[in-house]
Amino acid sequence: MNKQQAVDAGFLDDMRNIILEARSSAVCSVEYMRMIMYWHLGERIFVEEQCEQDRAEYGSSLIKRIAGHLEMEFGSGFSIRQLELCRQFYRTYPKIDEIHPRLNWTQYRMLIRMDDGCKREYYELEASNNAWTGRELERQINSLLYERLLMSNDKEAVLAVARKERIPEKPNEIIKNPMCLEFLGLKREAEYYEKDIESEIINHLQEFLLELGNGFSFVARQKRILLEDDEFFADLIFYNRLLHCFVVVEIKTNKLTHADLGQLQMYVNYYDRYEKLPNENPMVGILLCTSKNDLLARITLPEDNTSILTSEYRLYLPSENDLIEEIKEVISLSDNTEETQ
Repeated sequence: MNKQQAVDAGFLDDMRNIILEARSSAVCSVEYMRMIMYWHLGERIFVEEQCEQDRAEYGSSLIKRIAGHLEMEFGSGFSIRQLELCRQFYRTYPKIDEIHPRLNWTQYRMLIRMDDGCKREYYELEASNNAWTGRELERQINSLLYERLLMSNDKEAVLAVARKERIPEKPNEIIKNPMCLEFLGLKREAEYYEKDIESEIINHLQEFLLELGNGFSFVARQKRILLEDDEFFADLIFYNRLLHCFVVVEIKTNKLTHADLGQLQMYVNYYDRYEKLPNENPMVGILLCTSKNDLLARITLPEDNTSILTSEYRLYLPSENDLIEEIKEVISLSDNTEETQ
């Protein structure tokens, strides 16, 4: 008997009805209904597999056989690979109300590849909360956003913010280290002036705001600060509505120095004394540099410092192995600091 004819007629009718009902529905958006259709297809495939679990060869050939029928009737959108994703979609989200209407199939295809449930939940919530496009979600995953946040926060704190169970209270709950600036399109081996990187950040401001994190809005570039007859220019000024404070970003194309920290501290002090409103929180300063020295920063800044943060920037996306090594180094430095206190 032909393999395509071997499919049970009732089962095939179920598959057809799922597709036709989804296509004819006008209650929800087309994209959301498409995801519901894929979920139901995945459910039906999985249930059929479970019913025939005593026949090992049945499950391995089922999708191949029904794909042949569905592709002939409905097109290439129901290939073997697509039906395998439908099954995986259902198995990852076994309750239909777990599917978020603000996300799309492209995004869920990325999410169901993640074995870590907490990591998957974080990206799902953040993509929904911030209306990320598929490309933006892909960039955040590839830049290891979740892992970078875990370098300075515990998992429950990161998820609580994503779930909107709490509002970030400290800058390090939002600011990432390292920061990935691959979207600037600058070659990692080239020499750049600070103004070059600053100009490219302005040209790619939307991407930079995405990298900075939630709640940021742009305020000023090269903000002039006049102290008697001396004038200074702060590179970039932002405002964060979650932290309720101004944020100054200083860019350095060299290794961190105590002079850089002193300059940034001066900008923070100026804003806190002359610009900050009574209902706002103290300003946060972020020093972006090519290489930082945590011990130098701790010695230079006050022991109770919470307003000055240092972060290395990368002109490329880090590999997962590189990031793991950095996480180990951060944990080791933190443990050594606690032992000496």
